[in-house]
Amino acid sequence: VNLLDTSTIAGDWGWMTYPSHGWDSINEMDEFFSPIHTYQVCNVMTPNQNNWLRTNWVQRDGARRVYAEIKFTLRDCNSMPGVLGTCKETFNLYYLESDRDLGTSTRESQFMKIDTIAADESFTNVDLGVRRLKLNTEVRGVGPLSKRGFYLAFQDIGACIAIVSVRVYYKKCPAMVRNLASFSEAVTGADSSSLVEVRGECVGHSEERDTPKMYCSAEGEWLVPIGKCVCSAGYEEQRDSCTACQMGFYKSAPGDQLCAKCPLHSHSESRAARVCRCDSSFYRAVHDPPSAACTRPPSAPVNLISSVNGTSVTLEWGPPLDKGGRADIVYNVVCRRCMGDAGECEACGNGIRFVPQQMSLVQGVLTVTNLLAHTNYSFWVEAVNGVSDLSLESRRAAVANITTNQAAPSQVVVVRQESTGQNSVTLLWQEPDQPNGIILEYEIKYYEKDKEMQSYSTLKSKGTTATISGLKPATRYIFQVRARTSAGCGRFSQTVEVETVKPVSLRYDTMTIVWICLTLITGLVALLVVLICKKRHCGYSKAFQDSDEEKMHYQNGQVKFPESKFYVDPHTYEDPCQAVHEFTREIEASRIKIEKVIGSGESGEVCYGRLKLPGKREIPVAIKALKAGYTDKQRRDFLSEASIMAQFDHPNVIHLEGVVTRSKLVMIVTEYMENGSLDTFLRKHDGQFTIIQLVGMLRGIGAGMRYLSDLGYVHRDLAARNILVNSNLVCKVSDFGLSRILEDDPDAAYTTT
Repeated sequence: VNLLDTSTIAGDWGWMTYPSHGWDSINEMDEFFSPIHTYQVCNVMTPNQNNWLRTNWVQRDGARRVYAEIKFTLRDCNSMPGVLGTCKETFNLYYLESDRDLGTSTRESQFMKIDTIAADESFTNVDLGVRRLKLNTEVRGVGPLSKRGFYLAFQDIGACIAIVSVRVYYKKCPAMVRNLASFSEAVTGADSSSLVEVRGECVGHSEERDTPKMYCSAEGEWLVPIGKCVCSAGYEEQRDSCTACQMGFYKSAPGDQLCAKCPLHSHSESRAARVCRCDSSFYRAVHDPPSAACTRPPSAPVNLISSVNGTSVTLEWGPPLDKGGRADIVYNVVCRRCMGDAGECEACGNGIRFVPQQMSLVQGVLTVTNLLAHTNYSFWVEAVNGVSDLSLESRRAAVANITTNQAAPSQVVVVRQESTGQNSVTLLWQEPDQPNGIILEYEIKYYEKDKEMQSYSTLKSKGTTATISGLKPATRYIFQVRARTSAGCGRFSQTVEVETVKPVSLRYDTMTIVWICLTLITGLVALLVVLICKKRHCGYSKAFQDSDEEKMHYQNGQVKFPESKFYVDPHTYEDPCQAVHEFTREIEASRIKIEKVIGSGESGEVCYGRLKLPGKREIPVAIKALKAGYTDKQRRDFLSEASIMAQFDHPNVIHLEGVVTRSKLVMIVTEYMENGSLDTFLRKHDGQFTIIQLVGMLRGIGAGMRYLSDLGYVHRDLAARNILVNSNLVCKVSDFGLSRILEDDPDAAYTTT
């Protein structure tokens, strides 16, 4: 943004000159015969010149640093005879800040010098003869500025010079939209290395995923976008804006995803739909995601068959022909007992047993026991799925009507305990009052008290007594008995509770304990003697074996050495990118969250962020990001440092987490060292550490360098600024960008990247 541009001023610029015989305002023609206005001075014959030319007051307009572009011509002193002692070929540039226009009341001592300016080209008499204008252009930064305006001043000290034009301007980052965040234009910082943080505002129908920020550099360029906005539910991104989903499309949650077409059997009733409504007679279960198709209840099961066995029945059926579009099909069985010729039915009651269960059956088979003899039953088998409870329609079911056969025996009434041991119980009972036929056997059911629902066991007996073994000592058990005839099983008897006997504790007298101890000691001594003898024998064998191995090591004139790990220079690869893929770990850019910029350099920026890898906790990391517009060579050199770091694994050498090479922003991710470089850290905390702490830090640095040396590796730029310190005062060697391997040649010199 221009604050002053004399090339747009017609005629005299109106600047102040001092003294009166110094600078002159002159109108002339340039080399193309176009009229131009200049300020000239050429008092080269007189020594000790001090001629001043001052601009008018220039308002700062919010800029903290401005730039002055000066176009001028300067005559070569050698082209003028008799002026070698007094002629100069430079002039000085000054500035003065003020909150108002000071008019003519300015003094030389108030001005601050910016620079001494020399010409790249000077003209001679020959150039004057052919009207060749050797124009010089110089740009100087002015700042930091804090007051409302300023003056520029040009001091001539004896040169022959003409100021052709002066342009004063400042730089700013333009307004833009990035990652759905709108960033207003921002004026650059006060110095050449400052970064101005600008927070963005989400565009319409979007919301923050992470706080959007960018940094405006001193060159007026946006750097390192951090955070982003995403389109809200019902909207999708199109050309840096969020537009509503069309009819028939939806988006259920904020994010980068586009609007999706409504799932099967659903529709959207308006634009910007967050969810699609189900069509008539179709439903979406509570836990179904918005992306799931709408479904409906299933039809009735098919091919229901029943098989009656006395007072039990087995039911089998096939899956419904229409599952309603869902796979979570289960079956419920409703039992009704029908009495009399009228066919009136009622619920079966609690005495009936369903195997494996009555509700939520996965397989199409069920056995029902404990039914009454010579009784009519009706079984309704219905298929249900995740949306059956949402439907107002009655459920469809397959029906089986059956009649049980002859009656099973009545309940065994009297059951008593005959004897009890640690692991067994003997029971005795009487036959049921109504056997209803020949009793084939008795079934004893038993389980630990209060654990019937977890597991129970059964035992068969031909008579009216049985011994149940394999029980736990000192444990309460529940027992029940029932009879079985050819018509089926009767009801179980009332429960009988029995507790098994506690185990008898063994007691030994003093002499027995003494003999046991002596026996154990004797056994241990004998075992020790055997081991010592065996070890000596193995030692002799080992001696012979080592001798044989030593001979084998020198067979065929070759010597075997143990394997050692050596550093591999990535620059020895024909393709250095191969070294990056071989040694480093690729990290997905989505796993990294950049939070702030902590530094910048020639190749890019250094940021602080967080890394979250699958199955691991989130950790703080340092991120070196390669600046946009890099060349292939810059990219290779940048990643070579990563392939070097990846080969090191030592607590006093910086640890590489991985690299990001598959995104536009190329990054190296390392562990984060909270206290920064060692030199800055020691200056900041001068005199605060004990000798023991300082020696500990030195030992850490030495250990890291010893580790690198053992790998055959030499650090190119070992200095305190390249040692990083973490929160526990652990020092780690870093910055491997200028390093090379140490050759076997003792005269080998360092090389640079």
